[in-house]
Amino acid sequence: MYTCNMKSRHTEFHEIKTVLKEADEPMTAREILDQIESESFDSSHQIATILGTRAQYGDVDVIRERPYQYQI
Repeated sequence: MYTCNMKSRHTEFHEIKTVLKEADEPMTAREILDQIESESFDSSHQIATILGTRAQYGDVDVIRERPYQYQI
């Protein structure tokens, strides 16, 4: 059973995933933030945190360069 926070994180990841799926190449958290039309996100750090968590489950590939880049 999901808690409210887990549902929120799932919805936030869905928004991020939509942007990444439409991208032709890996994106930084800042680039993702700039593409998201929702006001759900306060910073690129918030996006990077969500993506880092989802990467642990294999949902996202992290390219560990500076800055980090993400792809689905």
